[in-house]
Amino acid sequence: MLSRLYAVVGWIIIAIGILHMAATFRLPTVGNALGKTWFFGSGLAIALVGSLNLLHRAYGGSCFGVRLVCLAANVLLTLLAIAAGIVMRASLAECLVIWLLLFGALILSFSALIRLSRPSFSNSA
Repeated sequence: MLSRLYAVVGWIIIAIGILHMAATFRLPTVGNALGKTWFFGSGLAIALVGSLNLLHRAYGGSCFGVRLVCLAANVLLTLLAIAAGIVMRASLAECLVIWLLLFGALILSFSALIRLSRPSFSNSA
């Protein structure tokens, strides 16, 4: 059940990243070329963190590096989203949606880590 939820959260984060990249060319508030480049790059980073969560879900049990990078990316993206929401004075609804999604991914990545680190006992004799 948690594995499926983790996959859904990962795909939603990727979708938000793609939406962020697509919005680069539609939003008038992102005026100059440098601003558009940074906005697009931020969307790319969001999508890559979603991809890391999917990789962690699939290979986290056998790849220590994937686990470590995914956890670090989730922590950093969550902190960045909190800071951006405060600085940009986003609405409460916008903050809640993004923060809960990213915090959920963070919790699920840590719960996957705990689940993967437990010893498994088989009934083989």
